[in-house]
Amino acid sequence: MEPPVRLASTGTIIHGVSVGEVLGVSTLAEARLIAGESGLGRIVQRLNVMEVPDILAWVKPHELLLTTGYPLRNTPQSLGRLVADLDERGLAALAIKLGRYVDELPGEMVEQADRLGFPLILLPNDVGFDDILNQVLTDILNRQAAVLARAEEAHRALVQVVLAGGGLDEVTAEVAQLLDVAVAAVDGTGRVLATAGPGDHVAVLRESIGREGPPSSQARTPAARARSFASVPVLAGGHHHGRIVAYSPAAAIRDSDVGILERAATVAALVVTRQEAVNAVESKYRADFLRDVLTGRAGTAERVTARARAFGWDLSRPVTVLVAELDPDGDERSAQDRLVSCWTAAIRRHDPQGAVAGFSHEVVAVVDAAIDAARVAKDAASAFADVPPATFSTGTSRPSPGAETLPEAYSQALKAARVGRQLHGPGAVAHFDQLGVYRLLSLVNDTEELHAFVRETLGPLASDDDAENADLRRTLQSLLETNLNVAETARRLHFHYNTLRYRIGKLERLLGNFTDDPHLRLNLTLALHVLRMRGI
Repeated sequence: MEPPVRLASTGTIIHGVSVGEVLGVSTLAEARLIAGESGLGRIVQRLNVMEVPDILAWVKPHELLLTTGYPLRNTPQSLGRLVADLDERGLAALAIKLGRYVDELPGEMVEQADRLGFPLILLPNDVGFDDILNQVLTDILNRQAAVLARAEEAHRALVQVVLAGGGLDEVTAEVAQLLDVAVAAVDGTGRVLATAGPGDHVAVLRESIGREGPPSSQARTPAARARSFASVPVLAGGHHHGRIVAYSPAAAIRDSDVGILERAATVAALVVTRQEAVNAVESKYRADFLRDVLTGRAGTAERVTARARAFGWDLSRPVTVLVAELDPDGDERSAQDRLVSCWTAAIRRHDPQGAVAGFSHEVVAVVDAAIDAARVAKDAASAFADVPPATFSTGTSRPSPGAETLPEAYSQALKAARVGRQLHGPGAVAHFDQLGVYRLLSLVNDTEELHAFVRETLGPLASDDDAENADLRRTLQSLLETNLNVAETARRLHFHYNTLRYRIGKLERLLGNFTDDPHLRLNLTLALHVLRMRGI
């Protein structure tokens, strides 16, 4: 089992041995632990000798302090406080020779050491400090050399995985073999991308990832510097791409193993960025091809179908075209990539053979005509909702029987998205067949002419200068929708019959005798439609 690793506050030695292991060296065979047994897992990274009164100013964390008690011979009362002071400074243990300068340790000191888990070691009188220093420091340096060699070996193995073209599957498999643990690569959303290790251990690891990530180690006792779970982030280019997570049922993951996991995370970052670069190139080819298909420049239907099949798309069946267009006033640069990924994920769930690609400020999808397009759009919108304030409007075409009619279907979907936004505002979802007369109105490029038509037809009702105007327009709209059915309109608007009769008279005084003039009713209907369209 590999040794614990702890970062030192100073110096270059970063690996050490536990106090319990120090007691196992031959020079300390006759040494005896007299207090602080629960601290045997403390890490020793260096040794020091206490033979001056002001030793506290010179001690460092993770030291094994050796003393004959000479500085304490005349001040035995300071022994009671010594343990607390040394523990506060992070020392590993105190080893003392009794009999020459200090006959025995006070009971208070022993009790305090037990309470703090600070090991007190009674040294044999016939062992020199130089022998202890040489043997323990040699063990520490050998241990550090072994850990560094193991880390270097792991690094070479992981780099070889990348050089051989391996992916996350190979990286996790290599780490699982090196550390004898279950390993998973997880993306930024918590989705498991690759796993390796015994199946039952991987199942436990997956379950822990599904519960908001692996819990903290449940084996962090002072005597066992190890844990059951470990997680390190995968960072590249200033972005967080996920994490590498490991699980050991025996709680055998030590800090040196975490160091190897960090190296694996670096290699995983290389794999992820490489894959992103490949995906970017492939996405460009897919987008260019789909753009050619939708603009009628991709060749014959047979050529389109064959080339689409190479991308995993089926364009030979009846399909529907969907266009998701970012609404104005959003940050397109940050939202476009997210829009593409959300729609790609939605299409994969609903139609794995569907085509999807991102253009400059829109995403176009071609899916099986039998699929509920509104549901696909809803799924994509739900995933996109975590990046406010950006929104997108979606348009759906009529079913297209084959590749040769896709340009027309694309035009329908694009018009549905834009007119739908004019009618319902940002985030609209519209089908081409639902546009009705709005399709014709959207073709009028001279918006000033439309405004003039509305003013001439509706007169004072064209503006909201008077609060009553909107109320009268609503009455007029309902009358036209019910084909001048006064009883039905009164029921819809919750008016008394005579109240509605009075309002009809007022409307005719403002607009003309529309109850008897079908041409005027048509004009009024069109004017109300124009008013409903936003951005006109």
